[in-house]
Amino acid sequence: MFRGKNYKESAKLIDRANLYDPQEAFTLVCNASKAKFDETVELHVKLGVDSRHADQQVRGAIVLPNGTGKTRKVLVFCKDERQQEALDAGADYVGGQDMVQRIQKENFFDYDVVVATPDMMGIVGRLGKILGPKGLMPTPKAGTVTPNLTQAIQEIKAGKIEYRLDKTNIIHCPIGRVSFGPEKLMENYTALMSAIIKAKPAAAKGQYIRSCVTASTMGPGVKINALKQL
Repeated sequence: MFRGKNYKESAKLIDRANLYDPQEAFTLVCNASKAKFDETVELHVKLGVDSRHADQQVRGAIVLPNGTGKTRKVLVFCKDERQQEALDAGADYVGGQDMVQRIQKENFFDYDVVVATPDMMGIVGRLGKILGPKGLMPTPKAGTVTPNLTQAIQEIKAGKIEYRLDKTNIIHCPIGRVSFGPEKLMENYTALMSAIIKAKPAAAKGQYIRSCVTASTMGPGVKINALKQL
């Protein structure tokens, strides 16, 4: 695989065989960032569960203490009488059947999160095959199917993220930007890891946290000793 000059320079700072304490890991990630833009910092956590089994799913949502550094666009499905409430709370797009048709006919995807009131799920359910593969389908577990629109929208705007297993039993989540610095990244990391540990399924056997790696958008991965400082 071709690696650019900046990546190679950054990689020299990191011992790939070493497990770093979280604080040191985020200091390295920030120091290794060479891009000309404010890179996103992500966390990749491999769990000792089998996502093929319903009783071993790990999924939830959390408001990061320092947000993600990105303003997320929110689409809300609700009845006409609540649309102004959603807009006042900060929703970027609001609709009902009209929005379903727009998504189906125009491939409209200019949003990051979809929120729906419970009474709209009969309509929104028709979009399952479109929104599902993109990870945009509202669910009660993620707090995106809720009667409390104002709270849901404000939390998303404040930095609420959803964490969920992929097919290889890994959770991938943004935890901020390089400009946050190690301290704020550490606070977001601690909040997310605590939520993942709390969400451990009763059916999970053996070692739960298998590995934990952090990296900026263009930078090399840094392995974290995830059992430290939690």
